[in-house]
Amino acid sequence: MDIPQDSRLLTASDTCEDAAVLRFPDGKALVQSVDFFTPIVNDPYAFGRIAAANALSDIYAMGADPLSAMNIVCFPVKAMDKQVLTDVLKGGLDAVREAGAVLGGGHSVQDEELKYGLAVNGYVDPDRLASNAGLVPGDVLLLSKPLGTGVLATAVKANWAGYEAMEETLLKWAGRLNAGPGRAIQEFGLRGATDVTGFGLGGHLLEMARASKVCIEIDSDSVPYLDTALELAGMGLLPAGSYANKHYCAALVAVAPHVQTLHADLIFDAQTSGGMVLAVKEDQVEAVGRFLEQWGDMAVPIGRVGSMAPDEPLLEIR
Repeated sequence: MDIPQDSRLLTASDTCEDAAVLRFPDGKALVQSVDFFTPIVNDPYAFGRIAAANALSDIYAMGADPLSAMNIVCFPVKAMDKQVLTDVLKGGLDAVREAGAVLGGGHSVQDEELKYGLAVNGYVDPDRLASNAGLVPGDVLLLSKPLGTGVLATAVKANWAGYEAMEETLLKWAGRLNAGPGRAIQEFGLRGATDVTGFGLGGHLLEMARASKVCIEIDSDSVPYLDTALELAGMGLLPAGSYANKHYCAALVAVAPHVQTLHADLIFDAQTSGGMVLAVKEDQVEAVGRFLEQWGDMAVPIGRVGSMAPDEPLLEIR
């Protein structure tokens, strides 16, 4: 692929340098993350796009701007057409470019199974950083994407009836960058945020509750779910990771008797490139909601933050 030179990249992309050298904005702090996984869809381009969006999401969740990315590739070169690799890398590159970041190279190894992702760097104002530990009692929690991508990915892998449409739904949601929520953190000075990935919404909310020393209450009926995911979960197509999430967190979670079992299951569904949870002050909810909707994102209030109490669950699902 022909990758145009970016002025922020001080080394050439075609001279086989050992590392990439980039200009770094003055007065900013460095944010780093890495993520890669096996395909969750059949289309190579869609897989590359989703994997890249998933890795970039960690940068957005801190309120940071993506700066650079490096490809991480495991590829069965003797068993798979090299065009598959080209398409995967093209999907990743398009996501990186949309994020406004520089692709500085990467590393590949021969493997028996295809895996792809990114090592990503971003920058943030160190005084305006969002984190798991930023929740305050009284905060309202907004969610920017519906739940259920783990269920859909399980169905796609099984070539379940209608999997082509499910794959399109996965690309639509999991391939979408979390740039809007990331910008909302910057614009409104939000201090509490996380992206929803492998631990599911419930698992990531528990991480936030522990780090912030608070409790969280969520309304299961307010949480947005993919319609297809609810149907498939009812047929038992929950990934093993979702069951593991729910079992691991059970001692810290209280589920009200009226909560539908499928809703509770999907709250712990292992997501890939899910949405972001933003902790917003009561008087900011409408403004942040309008801001996210202008970016084309959802802004669904799903719960509230309360004060931690001894011997009480950290997460209550109502």
